[in-house]
Amino acid sequence: MAAESAQTLERGLRLLRLLADGKGGRTPTELSGELSLSRPVVYRLLTTLQGEGFVRRDAEGRVHLGFGVLALAQAVQPLLRAAATPTLRRLAEQVGATAHLTVAEGDDGLAVAVVEPSWTDMHVAYREGSRHPLGRGAAGQAILALRQGRHDYFVTEGQLQEGARGVAAPVTGLPWLEASVGVVTFGPLEESTGPRVVAAAAELAAELS
Repeated sequence: MAAESAQTLERGLRLLRLLADGKGGRTPTELSGELSLSRPVVYRLLTTLQGEGFVRRDAEGRVHLGFGVLALAQAVQPLLRAAATPTLRRLAEQVGATAHLTVAEGDDGLAVAVVEPSWTDMHVAYREGSRHPLGRGAAGQAILALRQGRHDYFVTEGQLQEGARGVAAPVTGLPWLEASVGVVTFGPLEESTGPRVVAAAAELAAELS
């Protein structure tokens, strides 16, 4: 790729990441200042990105992410599921509990990958696509902790399903992903479960980095 084309691509990606930070829309002038780029360069980037549906302008001229990014986001979930499955399978077999990867979608946690252990007589049936508020359950609490810069693992009981125990840890070091790895079971959990969940989350982060 020519150096000029690579630089344009890098600038466009920086602009999209800036708009994705959750702080609302920006004017082209604000984007120019935050990106340390001239206004003509920013306008050229916006023209291209708007033409592809990746950004949009509101009535006041502020720039927001466009709906074109939704198609990209929908394509990410199968990729995450494929990347996470080997790690979750090892974790489920080690712990003897259903393992899952949960990602943040606004104020909710969405289970995008679930693996059940093969050797237990009974385990929690947790469906991919299950959704719950981030404030309830270990998986959501781990994601909220990640937003605060904390990397602890969390243990909860009965918050999502009566009698079910959950342990989850955030997937750290990936600015583009708010997620946690966890396990859920009706039975007792060994003391080693928390460290194993943390190790699984770190393993997945390394796979995705």
